[in-house]
Amino acid sequence: MSSVKNHTTAWEADAKGSEKNRVMGGTLYLVATPIGNLADLSERAVKVLSEVDFIAAEDTRNTMHLLTYLGIQKPMVSYFEHNKRARGEEILARISSGESCALVTDAGMPAVSDPGADLVALCAERGISVSCVPGACAVVTALALSALPTGRFCFEGFLSTDKTSRKRHLASLAQEQRTMIFYEAPHKLVSTLRDLCEVFGGDRRISLCRELTKLNEEILRMTLAQALDYYAERQPRGEYVLVLAGKDGKTGTEDAFWQQMSVPEHVAYYMEQGMEKKEAIKAAAKDRGVQKNEIYQQVL
Repeated sequence: MSSVKNHTTAWEADAKGSEKNRVMGGTLYLVATPIGNLADLSERAVKVLSEVDFIAAEDTRNTMHLLTYLGIQKPMVSYFEHNKRARGEEILARISSGESCALVTDAGMPAVSDPGADLVALCAERGISVSCVPGACAVVTALALSALPTGRFCFEGFLSTDKTSRKRHLASLAQEQRTMIFYEAPHKLVSTLRDLCEVFGGDRRISLCRELTKLNEEILRMTLAQALDYYAERQPRGEYVLVLAGKDGKTGTEDAFWQQMSVPEHVAYYMEQGMEKKEAIKAAAKDRGVQKNEIYQQVL
């Protein structure tokens, strides 16, 4: 009797699962795509891509390659940073009329360091249903492989190409205790490593994760100084995810970068990174664990 009951429970669970996996009209589906290995695409992702009314893709040419590989023919529209406002309204109008749409990026999870986040926000604002089909994500993959603390982390995305903005961003992270994760392109890697070394010190541990899940996947675990030496003799190739230890992580024997600075020098350092004087005073006070007024009095 118990055996029959258990089977019934399993069938009911399967039926509920089938209902959950049914593609519904009036819904935006966030579908994760492989970051390098096509075998990482889930069965559910294939089902959703096959059954939605249309697909919104970061680059329709790249997505066409994936659909061709899967044997799927489906209408597509482009959705990327420079057309997201107008195209986003078009997509939402179609979904509001009852159509279903799958949003995909060239690789990984839509809406993570991606303009899809704006589309999700609009859906939430207008009461439009959003469903996620999870899968490969470079952030989590790199973190898991980094051998650095994973309990608390922050994702910082791509650093700005503007030098002042980039240095201001990094300066704001100088006291960050969580593991930090960045995306970086090969042609900017060395300059980014120099900036990281300047702010966090050469002894700070970093994992450089290259070409994740691809044939030439490489994970380098070293200090920032060692990473600079390594790439002084090698040409960076492929896309990188940089995983950097937080201040209280296992960061070697480094001292706080400001310990040998006077208070005015400390404030001047932050201002050189692009901060306004008020912001620089606040940052220096936070570093030293004192009130802002104490810093202000010393830089008058």
